[in-house]
Amino acid sequence: MADTTDITVRPDAKGRIALGKLAKNVSSFRVHIEADGKLVLEPFAEVPMRERWIYENPEISASIDRGIADAKAGRVVSRGSFKKYLTE
Repeated sequence: MADTTDITVRPDAKGRIALGKLAKNVSSFRVHIEADGKLVLEPFAEVPMRERWIYENPEISASIDRGIADAKAGRVVSRGSFKKYLTE
């Protein structure tokens, strides 16, 4: 189970709660309201629509993960500059 931290925050006059650093890298939250009134915030990191297909295709996603792991492990080969293929 993940570590937990209890932090007390207070809503302002309009009912807003500032999360500050707690919301780092979070683009939105889903709020779950439990039967006892407890609010649970589930953080989301949304992706641009043009990149959505990557996350919807397990084979592509796994291929990207393998490529990142290979790069981190130094399993890369330089193919030189591709500058000559650029067009203005």
